[in-house]
Amino acid sequence: MLTPKKVKHRKWRKGIVRTEIETRGTELAFGSFGLKALEASWVSARQLEAARRTVIRYLKKGGKFWIRIFPDKPVTKKGTEVPMGGGKGAVDHYAFPVKPGRVIFELEGIKEDIAREAFKYATDKLPIKTKFIKR
Repeated sequence: MLTPKKVKHRKWRKGIVRTEIETRGTELAFGSFGLKALEASWVSARQLEAARRTVIRYLKKGGKFWIRIFPDKPVTKKGTEVPMGGGKGAVDHYAFPVKPGRVIFELEGIKEDIAREAFKYATDKLPIKTKFIKR
């Protein structure tokens, strides 16, 4: 799974999920086909890894694959049945706050119908609606 090697601050504030359109990472930079987010949400490292594995498994060693986002936001969680107070919980996992318009994955070196099908399976593993795009 994707986790940062080193972070400036171990625990972050939660922040709010911004729903405005993304301005960075909206165009295809590496491949011919991509998967673009249509909703705003936090995508966890586990969800990214599950989507990546389904795409790789479907491609069967064909093509080149890029992940355009990296989960670096620490998400904390307190243990079960822990009373109020006692400070913030420990870091549970890492996530990436996705905004609409962000390219999540890119593919190169395969036919369009195969890429479309692979991204369809990847979308099922993600908590957001996505759109298939091509160069």
